[in-house]
Amino acid sequence: MKTTFHSPNAKAASTPGRRTIIAAALMAGLSASAHADSPVVISQVYGGGGNSGATIKNDFIELFNRGTQPVSLAGWSVQYASASGSSWQVTKISGSPVLQPGQYYLVQEAAGTGAGAALTPDATGTIPMSGTAGKVALVNDGNALSGAAPAGATLVDLLGFNAGYFEGSNGPGLTNTTAALRANGGCTDTDNNGSDFTAGAPNPRNTASPLHSCGVPPAPPIVASCPASLAMAAGFAGSADLSATDADGIVNNAVITSTAVPGISLVNFQAASAAGANATVSLSVGAGVAQGSYPVVVRFDNDQSQQASCTINVSVASPTGVTHSIPQIQGPGDTSPYAGTVQTTEGVVTAKVGSGFFLQDAVGDGDPQTSDGIFVYTTAANSGTVQVGDQVRITGTVTDYAPVAGGHAYTELQNISAIVKTGSGIAVTPTNIQLPYANLGQVEGMLVRFTNALTVSQLEFLGDRGEVTLSSGRLEAPTNHYRAGSNEAKALALANAGNQIVLDDGIFTTPATIPYLGADGSLRAGDTVSGLTGVVDFGAKGGGGAGFKLQPTAAPVFSQDNPRTAPPALVAGNIKVASANVLNYFTTFTNGTDVEGHTGQGCALGSSVSKSNCRGADNLNEFNRQTAKIVGELKAIDADVFGLMEIQNSGEYTVGYLVKALNEAISPGTGFQTYAVVPKPASTGTDAIRVAMIYKPASLTMVGGAMSDADSINNRPPMAQTFVAANGAKFSLIVNHLKSKGSCPTGSGGDADKGDGQSCWNATRVNQATRLVTTFAPQVAAAAGDAKVLMIGDFNSYGMEDPIKVITDTGYVNQLERFVRGGGGMPYSFVFNGEAGYLDHALASPALTPSVVDAAEWHNNADEPTVVDYNTDGKPEDKYTAAPYRASDHDPVVISLNLAAPYSDVSAGVKTSATGLVFNRATGKYSSTFSVTNTGAAALSGPFQVEFDGLPAGVTLSNASGSHAGAPYITVNAATLAPGATVSFALSFSKTGTANISYTTKVYSGNF
Repeated sequence: MKTTFHSPNAKAASTPGRRTIIAAALMAGLSASAHADSPVVISQVYGGGGNSGATIKNDFIELFNRGTQPVSLAGWSVQYASASGSSWQVTKISGSPVLQPGQYYLVQEAAGTGAGAALTPDATGTIPMSGTAGKVALVNDGNALSGAAPAGATLVDLLGFNAGYFEGSNGPGLTNTTAALRANGGCTDTDNNGSDFTAGAPNPRNTASPLHSCGVPPAPPIVASCPASLAMAAGFAGSADLSATDADGIVNNAVITSTAVPGISLVNFQAASAAGANATVSLSVGAGVAQGSYPVVVRFDNDQSQQASCTINVSVASPTGVTHSIPQIQGPGDTSPYAGTVQTTEGVVTAKVGSGFFLQDAVGDGDPQTSDGIFVYTTAANSGTVQVGDQVRITGTVTDYAPVAGGHAYTELQNISAIVKTGSGIAVTPTNIQLPYANLGQVEGMLVRFTNALTVSQLEFLGDRGEVTLSSGRLEAPTNHYRAGSNEAKALALANAGNQIVLDDGIFTTPATIPYLGADGSLRAGDTVSGLTGVVDFGAKGGGGAGFKLQPTAAPVFSQDNPRTAPPALVAGNIKVASANVLNYFTTFTNGTDVEGHTGQGCALGSSVSKSNCRGADNLNEFNRQTAKIVGELKAIDADVFGLMEIQNSGEYTVGYLVKALNEAISPGTGFQTYAVVPKPASTGTDAIRVAMIYKPASLTMVGGAMSDADSINNRPPMAQTFVAANGAKFSLIVNHLKSKGSCPTGSGGDADKGDGQSCWNATRVNQATRLVTTFAPQVAAAAGDAKVLMIGDFNSYGMEDPIKVITDTGYVNQLERFVRGGGGMPYSFVFNGEAGYLDHALASPALTPSVVDAAEWHNNADEPTVVDYNTDGKPEDKYTAAPYRASDHDPVVISLNLAAPYSDVSAGVKTSATGLVFNRATGKYSSTFSVTNTGAAALSGPFQVEFDGLPAGVTLSNASGSHAGAPYITVNAATLAPGATVSFALSFSKTGTANISYTTKVYSGNF
């Protein structure tokens, strides 16, 4: 059910479908979840058998088949527990009885000590039931239920009478002389014991009792849709649209059954194409019909011999005179000079929408300051009396309607008292305009044509509202390009505001069919539309607020100027790094289940553990769809290391699950582990989500453990890991997720929205960025012994906002500015309010920047409509595919590093020599002096590493600086070695055995 707003511009919010839940009821009772619609139900329960005043000797439970097919009761049981009890007594149904439609089945239970009539049961048990309160269950196996409030797939039906557990609301309290009887002989089942059962005299029925058919519902009737009235100006012809539908039949005829009136007839009848489809016809009133009132009765027939009629009161009269033209009513200002008054005006219908139609003066007044069009807010019945191209004279109240309090007022006609046709078949020529447009209020309600191609700039509300935000070219978030508060940022914000219009679909409720999607099932930001024609509207829009809209009068034709692409082909390096926000990837779901099928689960948020803390997938089906998209994205990028944001903060379980799925997608069925999880640092924060890393062990080797900054400023601590590439090059990666821009605080503190484009929590993000570059990154570099650091992640800050400036002011280089904007593009990874910008960054330290050879975003997410994501709820159509598009709301960032090896072999450019070995009896070691001479024409850069290969067994270089590739080496800390220069150092060997001391050498420039 959709809620219809007053204005034609206010969209209805989707109403969730009915869900039955287990909830606390009054008097601390529990309401059982609605069971699957079983045809067999408990139809009667009596617990007073043989008690004082009882007329029947035994307690009994009666079952009934309310369905249309036979049902086998083989293996089933009926069970009983006291009103608050948790122990269930069982009577198994023996044999394999089959209960026919409309047939009863009687299970006799324990007898009381008093008198009473005997039963003729179909099955017998020994359960002594209470005569006043208790719980009776029908179960499709013989296992006893567990607990005072059982649930599960085996529980078919439940009656709680005056009990602590029940369906819907409590069933009736009983006595020794009353039973609980299900209404309509057992047919009524609304999953509510309180309304389905009443207390009455026991009436036991068994399989021999007469069958009681619950009946077949009557065939749905024909539903006719006709305007209540049609007013015509004398001497003019006109018509009204009529329609009829039947849910299970085909409407195939329409006829006027009232007294014939010359000139009034039905024309253009179109029978329904199928059951449930509309049949249409027009009621035509000729120009020669005399003045008067004519009640015209139209009857519709279908192929089931059903009929339905409606009456249209046709009146033909001289119309009321025009009081003011539409341009006069609109006036030159933002509000009408005639607001609040009743006016009669005339115009041509240019478009019909869900709650009215647009009317335009056919000639206009030639003044660009005054609009020639106006919206008529009227009922569907009234709007059904007019057609596009009709000229009508209309009387109604002029209203300045503001969809948002204090915002732009939209002049319209309401409380329509008369609509009289004065012409038909009139075409209004669209007014040519283009974006940007200084004041669309001057053409509100008018038929226009955009002469410039318009670009799709946002698709967030395509599925639930049928809206597409359009602009002339892509719109960039001002603080993505300019410093917040700067004159340039202010100017761009103003320009963006005048360069938008929302293409709507004229429905004002969630569309049954998602509009404007292309053959590939998508429409992307960056696509264009040319020759767009429609009427200019104003009203509430997705995301809040209001804005100018276009209700199209000709189907828009989009050009796929921004087609889906593969990941960016970067300049090749030796290491590929990527940042990916995976949009709340949780293995525990919002319904309280998890990926392993456990129930009653929750997610941690601080000290709270609850399913309400979970984000992302609602259930296993959604999770599998989400996983497929994310795995497809990561597999396609094929990075050597990924930094991930919005992974469930569940230790390494959730990120491990993702890695397992990714490895399986890369090498199905082999068990080959292409990726591994970087073990989590000591602190992963208090939020429900965390950052994580995964990497290719074949490409990178971890150095030390992961680090994080657990300072209280970070509820999602940054995570760092140092890696060594195959050539020995080292770098450190820091993954970040700064405070979001949403859920703004109250008050005017530092974190309040200052209106400068940076939104709220900016002060916190600045503090996080400051700590990152002044404390954490230096700690990471010091631990690594290497200054090459790359910061990636979701910084929740556009390119020129304060937190990013804090980082770049310390020397870090913004690689997206360097490579994307520097290459003539606009860096962006996120779209909000029609503006694109990048919240996801690649920031390299000065030591690393020379090794960054390329960086780009893959626009597989931000440009896609939300409606094609993995979610299954709230969508008119399911357009999901497993393709890696709209895997998240953020685009991934990919960075190519060409890390030089930290050393090079210069053996060919030097000469080495050593003096003879001298044995020292006191130390037991052999010593020598080793020399390296530069024989080349250029100086060599130090330090130098001299590697001693091939030492015999038992021989050890005692003064070695370390080991490289299994051989000892000595470091010579000389800054340079000039041509012809020599550097010398001592050697000290020890040995066991009789082998001679021998070796070969290699000389390297740099560090191991």
